[in-house]
Amino acid sequence: MIVRRVELYEVGRMLGQGNFAKVYHARNLKTGQSVAIKVLNKDMVMKFGMAEQIKREISVMRLVRHPNIVHLYEVMASKTKIYFVMEYVKGGELFDKVSLGRLKEDLARKYFQQLMDAIDLCHSRGVYHRDLKPENLLLDENGNLKVTDFGLSALTESRKSDGLLHTTCGTPAYVAPEVIRKKGYDGAKADIWSCGVILYVLLAGYLPFRDKNLIEMYRKIAKADFKCPQWFPVDAKRLLYRILDPNPITRVTIPRIMESRWFQKGYEHNALSHLPPLSPRWGGDDCSSDVEAAFAFTYSSSSSFSYSGEDDEEVVVPMKLYRFNAFDIIALSSGFDLSGLFEKDNSQKQHAMFITRMPPAVIASKLEEIGQMDNSFKVMRNNGVVRLEKRNTKGTSQLSIDTEIFQVTDSFHVVEINKVLGDSLEYTTFLEHHLKPFLDEIVLAWQGCHNHQ
Repeated sequence: MIVRRVELYEVGRMLGQGNFAKVYHARNLKTGQSVAIKVLNKDMVMKFGMAEQIKREISVMRLVRHPNIVHLYEVMASKTKIYFVMEYVKGGELFDKVSLGRLKEDLARKYFQQLMDAIDLCHSRGVYHRDLKPENLLLDENGNLKVTDFGLSALTESRKSDGLLHTTCGTPAYVAPEVIRKKGYDGAKADIWSCGVILYVLLAGYLPFRDKNLIEMYRKIAKADFKCPQWFPVDAKRLLYRILDPNPITRVTIPRIMESRWFQKGYEHNALSHLPPLSPRWGGDDCSSDVEAAFAFTYSSSSSFSYSGEDDEEVVVPMKLYRFNAFDIIALSSGFDLSGLFEKDNSQKQHAMFITRMPPAVIASKLEEIGQMDNSFKVMRNNGVVRLEKRNTKGTSQLSIDTEIFQVTDSFHVVEINKVLGDSLEYTTFLEHHLKPFLDEIVLAWQGCHNHQ
């Protein structure tokens, strides 16, 4: 049975179902305003170690309040569910408009100006989007751009001791060269590169880095090997060459972009003054209350949260927050290790992968059975990763293996197996003579190890 009411919101049709949530159209009963409500199953979030990820998403969305970013109005919770009440944007994706062909210069400039305003605000708050592309840019009924999908975003505190981010993520054609290099990258500079690719697409109607062979496409990205069509304005060309600079150190910054002649034409800075008010339930701009309340909520009959006909169907939460894309598949494959595009010496990672039709819960349970069969192995689950750790008589780890599950499609999953610690021969022996035979019944195909099946 579908949720009919959540607090002040009358909930209607389901707008879509993602990897770990369902999204419904809803209406505020007091104001009549349309909103979108994302519903997450709290037990599944906790079971699969996604709590910190969800907390970060809440924190990020409350930090980046801007007219050109999809608004998170409030977060509510029951004993079993977490509810994100968000702005309902009904104009569709910018991708749909671009797919029909290139945009007129003035319209492309307008969207790019709004994108820069939004991303500038994000960076000033220490937030890096990391998956900017036309599919993640929505249009409202007035034709204004709205940035959405902060599922891969990172905060300043995510940086390692070198001051850089190290998670390889993004969408192939939009990812910056330094992200592929896997040596660490500045999140702001990587976002700027993606914005440059978006600008090119808006003006050209196609991507700057195109090749049927994905490896060749990444070579072009690494060298910034692209050409501007003859119809591009001279000032736009100059700006693009400064943005799509393969060297992040010399790549142009957002303030410099905003000072450029092409950008300045008709530019009106999008101020924060016309944002809708925050819900008083959470006490103004303090996002910490949202974050903690979502997970600390305990059901009681006197709770201010009321429900009528709550959805009885469990929201299935896979092991990863995002679907596998071509970039992820290439990055995981030892046969297509992209670091080889930049380095002569490239030591092969000791890992294997297999494809399966089984859902994440079944895969994880199967992996955990190995630990139950062999007492020398300890099994741990953390943030979507199942670790198998074998200890010696002294209690110290002598072999540590991480297994991570990724969704390719609704019916296919890829499982990556990596040796984290231990002797290579022992790892290979365990993989070939224990792990592979044990998983045989759920595996469709292996890759990255000896004796492929």
